[in-house]
Amino acid sequence: MMIVSLDPETDTLGILSIPRDLYVNVPGYSALQRINTPMVLGEYDQQGSGPELAMQTVQYNFGIRIHDYIIVDFEAVTTLVDAIGGIEVDVPNAIADWQFPDMNEGYDPLVLNAGLQTMDGETALKYARTRHGDSDFQRAERQQQVLFAVRDQVLSRDAIPGLILQAPSLYGSLSQDIATNLTLDQMIQLGLYLRDIPLDNIHTGVIDINYVMGYTTEEGAQVLIPNRALLADLFIDVFGENYGE
Repeated sequence: MMIVSLDPETDTLGILSIPRDLYVNVPGYSALQRINTPMVLGEYDQQGSGPELAMQTVQYNFGIRIHDYIIVDFEAVTTLVDAIGGIEVDVPNAIADWQFPDMNEGYDPLVLNAGLQTMDGETALKYARTRHGDSDFQRAERQQQVLFAVRDQVLSRDAIPGLILQAPSLYGSLSQDIATNLTLDQMIQLGLYLRDIPLDNIHTGVIDINYVMGYTTEEGAQVLIPNRALLADLFIDVFGENYGE
């Protein structure tokens, strides 16, 4: 899960990754839940409002208004990366994930050397998902790497005009793999806007070990409790002093 905030007045973009095991309050529920649970609770307990409940949960716990959502599944990631001709990612450390899961309850190992790697859609997805060699915090950093690599590839090839022409057919083919409350025109407008934001104006962060405390639930599950006293500074670093407005 990522929060993305655009500030047209300062021409800045903030991206903050949230670990899935963050244990938080969910509006309408008494018990604490993992922050990704509202997607399921909303679908089954509130008649199909999973994304809305997820947005409400983020707003309630972090004091930042969430206006829109985009949900992308595995197939959409591989299709989009392949559509732009692959991406280049500077892998900081060698990866040998022999337990990376396939789609049939087996394994599909991921092995990558450190250094600049050219990835197709399938490899990019596996790189963004792997975590057996480290933790969910490092996985969040890899996911941000993939996002920036997509941006770099699109800008380096000046591929935006071509992607805009392909957008209706591409979006149509991915209609089962993307869920959003944005229209196609709005997403195109966002893409054009993001193209012109200077790299120095893009701020990123991860709610990592510096901002959470480990906790074991009564059921024995390992979760993360947010350290709210420290999170305020992180939100200001990523989104600016007026992030809650």
